[in-house]
Amino acid sequence: MPSSADKPRQGLEKLTLLGSGKTAYPSAYDPSVLEAVPSPAKQDYWVKFNCPEFTSLCPKTGQPDFATLTISYVPDKLIVESKSLKLYLFGFRNHGAFHEDVVNIIREDLTNLLAPRYIEVWGKFLPRGGLSIDPYTNWGKPRTKYAELADFRFKMHDLYPEKVDNR
Repeated sequence: MPSSADKPRQGLEKLTLLGSGKTAYPSAYDPSVLEAVPSPAKQDYWVKFNCPEFTSLCPKTGQPDFATLTISYVPDKLIVESKSLKLYLFGFRNHGAFHEDVVNIIREDLTNLLAPRYIEVWGKFLPRGGLSIDPYTNWGKPRTKYAELADFRFKMHDLYPEKVDNR
């Protein structure tokens, strides 16, 4: 019996970044670099990205802010293509936004692109001035078990804080 890995992936022909042989690194925030491909499975599964070298700029001082960014989601019909996600996140390098804005912008952009069943974004920013900020946001498809999952994970979010290794 053939597995799903044996059949060719539909939708890959639309990708413009992966395998192009040329990479233009964005100098500014640009959600249009994000690309999606069809999800390889119909059942629930988690996709988790860890970005331990995320940077953005303080919108007031222009100083760099460093963070470990975690993006987790349960796909519906689409998944984000990872190279496009890397370039998208790279675009924040020169973008001025408060930590709280960063996680919400990313969650909103990925929700608009993918229409996932569930998504969460957590930023663990390094301290500046002796204070670290760790904003968290999530979203679940309304009127589904994923909305209930979002509510549950939001309530439980920092009840048992994860070990933070980046500081």
